[in-house]
Amino acid sequence: MNKSEFVRAYADQLGITIKDADAQVNAFVDTLTAALKKGEYVHISGFATFELKDKAARDGVNPLTGEKVKIKACKAPAAKFSKAYKENFNK
Repeated sequence: MNKSEFVRAYADQLGITIKDADAQVNAFVDTLTAALKKGEYVHISGFATFELKDKAARDGVNPLTGEKVKIKACKAPAAKFSKAYKENFNK
């Protein structure tokens, strides 16, 4: 399912227009992104916790050439889903 398919399903579920659903999905993503950029973590009870994690610099290998490369340290978003949410898939 891509974003447009998700937005259409979201609109159908709520009985709203696709334009309004798209605005709501974008607002959620933008708000989540802004909070993570400020260094906050976001906990949505019964769903997931989102946070930025520091990734250390490391050595890697270019798969095309086999050449060793240095991968810089960076921050990466991470999501940890709640136990209650994960149980939805194992019933």
